[in-house]
Amino acid sequence: MSRNAPTVAAAIQQTKPFASKRQEGTIALFLTAEAVRWRFARLLASRGELTVQQYNVLRILRGAGAVGLPTLSIVERMIEHTPGITRLIDRLESKGLVTRSRAAEDRRQVLCRISA
Repeated sequence: MSRNAPTVAAAIQQTKPFASKRQEGTIALFLTAEAVRWRFARLLASRGELTVQQYNVLRILRGAGAVGLPTLSIVERMIEHTPGITRLIDRLESKGLVTRSRAAEDRRQVLCRISA
């Protein structure tokens, strides 16, 4: 895929016309989202070895404040859904960026909070 292609079709090296403007617009949106995502991923990696998914979790927990959030609530709020939220939070906890504790009112529930 060429970053400087003059058209969406050229960017994905498509020789047939799109079925509709809607289809072309959707592909253009995907291409744009991917370009932004990769730039952001490279920036995060260069600054501290965070993935986009890890940043997403930290963003959510920062918004939750000191109260924190249950793991399943984090999953529901993620921009880019990812399987294995427990492993993702494990990695953030091992980096000292997140803490976890059992909820006082429901010991089955694990609350996650962003570290200071």
